[in-house]
Amino acid sequence: MGTNWQPELAETAAPKYKALMQAIRSGIDDRTLEPGDKLPPVRDLAWRLGMTPGTVARAYSGLTDDGTLVAEVGRGTFVASPKPIPQDLFPIEADTVEHNSEGDGYEVNMISPHLPSVGQARLIRQLMAQIAEDPPSGVMHYPSRRNMLPARTAAAGFLARAPLGRFTQEDVVLTHGGQNAITLIMQTVLCGRRPTVLVEELCYPGFRRAADLMRAEVIPVAMDAHGLRPDALEAAAKGHQAQMIMTSAEVHNPTCVFTPAARRDEIVEVARRCDLQILEDDCYRIGPSQAPAYRMLAPERGWYVASLSKSLTPALRVGFALAPREQSVALRRAAESSFFGLATPIADLVAALLTHDRLNDLMEAVRSQSGDYIQAALNVLGGYDVKWRRDVPFLWLTLPPGWRTSAFCQAAAEQGVQVRSAEDFASRDAASPHAVRMAVNAGVSLASFEAAMQRLRRLLDNPPEGIGV
Repeated sequence: MGTNWQPELAETAAPKYKALMQAIRSGIDDRTLEPGDKLPPVRDLAWRLGMTPGTVARAYSGLTDDGTLVAEVGRGTFVASPKPIPQDLFPIEADTVEHNSEGDGYEVNMISPHLPSVGQARLIRQLMAQIAEDPPSGVMHYPSRRNMLPARTAAAGFLARAPLGRFTQEDVVLTHGGQNAITLIMQTVLCGRRPTVLVEELCYPGFRRAADLMRAEVIPVAMDAHGLRPDALEAAAKGHQAQMIMTSAEVHNPTCVFTPAARRDEIVEVARRCDLQILEDDCYRIGPSQAPAYRMLAPERGWYVASLSKSLTPALRVGFALAPREQSVALRRAAESSFFGLATPIADLVAALLTHDRLNDLMEAVRSQSGDYIQAALNVLGGYDVKWRRDVPFLWLTLPPGWRTSAFCQAAAEQGVQVRSAEDFASRDAASPHAVRMAVNAGVSLASFEAAMQRLRRLLDNPPEGIGV
């Protein structure tokens, strides 16, 4: 178009030079103006638009300052070429297994899962580079329902792998990770000056942190080998006028317990009798679902939370929340009132990542390699009381007689291995079992991880004198 280009200015209360700046940006976005195109001379465009030359000059100057345009003395003003992305930011790596970020060493941190790098980091960098060059949602607008639509649609396809009941992209709320999703749901559901929520007697510590933010009282509920005990749940609900139960039915954190369908049906019956909302945290599952989610079993009171942290990467801080259909608008408003929405470049990345044709292969590779680490741990610790699942990135070890949890954690740290105490998962005034959770750390090699397991095995086999007395 070059010097023949003439914008159509939108009706706006903004100053005319800002309207012209936006029109030029729009012309570049829709490729009416290409890199290298020369814009009309200031006086020519001012005459055509009925503006003063100073107004046009101010618009050109603003866009030159931010790099959208480039001015060349004696030649005119041109659309700038996109800045090249430095290649050393995206080094060439193998398509499958990538280098471990921590490398091999004596120190092995097993506090939180560290996923294997199987190609997802390289793919994310590639997608980020593509989005940076031509962001579908732009980089100058607030998040909105419209520019979040591709990400919500992609997330709906991702979530459809689980038996969640009926939902569409309209029901999906994008959050800043699973913890943010839990807090948003509590904000939507809880009412009163001092609401009460119920949790498993050992549970994800984030439940309690979110409850603290909401000034909610937390009541632990007894468990057995199948998860929450329905009788204990009903007694706690009635005794404390509770409003919500928060649970992890597919993968209980920290014990690996799975709640079967029959037990879930019993929990739903109690929830209906006691008018409890059910928040299900499904962030730790990296394999297929084994039973219907509470949102499917109790569509009028089932809330669901998931994230990418254990299946792809925790770095993006992307989570998903689903409400009962009649509460979807309320949950969406809670998110919009809290943070408007995900940053638009992150939403564009989510849309590209969750619809990529390599997604399933990458997730399967994460599961497979995490399972290799679990197997390595079992090969060393199999003689002890260890709860595990190949598709869960941690193990639950009940300590043998002679060890107390705090002493074992200290001794393990002295051996270069950090594990998580059962006390971290219990309420403040509750007695916790003598047990530890050991998360898979695939940031170190399998050999280094196995060596750490061997050091733990020697501690278990040979408790120091005086421990446990």
